[in-house]
Amino acid sequence: MADEREREVLTYELFGTAVRELAQQVVDDGYEPDLVLSIARGGLGLGMGLGYALDVKNLSAINVEFYTGVDTRLEMPVMLPPTPEAVDLSGLKVLIADDVADTGKTLRVVQEYCADHVLEARSVVIYEKPWTVVHPEYVWRRTDRWIDFPWSSQPPLVTRSRGLAH
Repeated sequence: MADEREREVLTYELFGTAVRELAQQVVDDGYEPDLVLSIARGGLGLGMGLGYALDVKNLSAINVEFYTGVDTRLEMPVMLPPTPEAVDLSGLKVLIADDVADTGKTLRVVQEYCADHVLEARSVVIYEKPWTVVHPEYVWRRTDRWIDFPWSSQPPLVTRSRGLAH
């Protein structure tokens, strides 16, 4: 495990600041999304906060399994059902929200899913790592350190079986 000097620590208070500042970036850019599409699980809180800050009531989630533990991941991200119906996305301006663009592969899978269906898709993340293959339009901070998010910095209260949903 990395020590504190090697970690980026996001508190709930800083998370609130990040949401507002990211929403302001979107507003300043003139982008008016019709839908905020959150990548579960990490992007759910960000998506909700952006929905309120940008006055977007059309929120949806897409579940992509990639990380299976600390620094362990599947070979490629896998989209899990249910996925938003492509017809429901048709002609919309979509803002894809996630907590971090680490490898960028999860964002790329969602962007590719949206590409043929939406009018325009842009991405927003709290953190971007320098080695990501996708560079979101809206980024709060860039870091090469391990990130302790407030919702995942403590172990779960229960242990459930790991793996893809059936």
